[in-house]
Amino acid sequence: MRGIRITMLGPMPVLAALVLAAFTPDAALAQASAYPAKPIRFVVPFPPGGGTDILSRALAQKLSESFGQQVIIDNRPGAGGNIGADIAAKAAPDGYTLVMGQTSNLAINPTLFAKMPYDAVKDFAPITLVTEAPLVVVVPQASSIRSIRDLIAQAREKPGTINFASPGNGTVGHLVGEMFKRQAGIDMVHVPYKGAAAALTDLLGGQVSVYFASGPVAAGQLKGGRIRAIGVTSLKRSPTMPEVPTVAESGLPGFDAASWYGVLAPAGTPKEIVARLHAEMVRAMQSPDLKERMTAEGGEPIGSTPAEFAAFIRSETVKWARVIKEAGAKVD
Repeated sequence: MRGIRITMLGPMPVLAALVLAAFTPDAALAQASAYPAKPIRFVVPFPPGGGTDILSRALAQKLSESFGQQVIIDNRPGAGGNIGADIAAKAAPDGYTLVMGQTSNLAINPTLFAKMPYDAVKDFAPITLVTEAPLVVVVPQASSIRSIRDLIAQAREKPGTINFASPGNGTVGHLVGEMFKRQAGIDMVHVPYKGAAAALTDLLGGQVSVYFASGPVAAGQLKGGRIRAIGVTSLKRSPTMPEVPTVAESGLPGFDAASWYGVLAPAGTPKEIVARLHAEMVRAMQSPDLKERMTAEGGEPIGSTPAEFAAFIRSETVKWARVIKEAGAKVD
């Protein structure tokens, strides 16, 4: 038997060749060009009606039009955005599950929560940073608070009597409120809600005094005259509300905070599909109607590359970790 060579001529070599072919760059490109072949689930980690939901629905509509496949919104609120993000992180990395990440569940929660169900850096494939916008400090139209200076003065006069709403513990609205309290040296009571819509409802009803709201959430009620903007949290005034002063110019120099939103897929999603998604999202963001909508609501279309978005998440995590530790903010 020595010296005998066995040569396989049966079906196995053919099968092996087919398997290898499936993993060639050409096959991967073909897979990406055929994508999507079915509806895409777009996880929104907050309830309907909030800023994250409003932006996600507008983007999903554009993607549905360009892909010729439905992009279906799946609202999964809870734990400051962690529940929805975790669902997306653990989904199959095939391009058919996306998630709208934002300041809270990507940059704030990793420090705020003692235990996280996912790693905001390792468990996702960033696609693009969609938009970034300052928060708007709003009060009911009937409020005696007419400015940021009024708010600070009243809070100092009667410590602990002014309540500020947020969409939930650990959200950017919560942390910006904590930043404000610390820098102003005042005591306000935080009232967390299950989403932005519920917080806005109680602000309108007078159950809370002030709300650090995202632009999309506040826009409708501001136009309707039911609430009043007394400040924006960016260093520069918003081009959509040039008459509203910044918090920084209203007695708290250097105050600067923004809410941002970006789309991610589960880690391991093929690069070709990520590239296709990125291209379509950037195209959607440059469409006149979506661009106008984001700008009108205080946002700025960005469209960063996946690598740029990944670096941005890391830098924001460092920034908010410092804010959380300085403010001593905690999740109940």
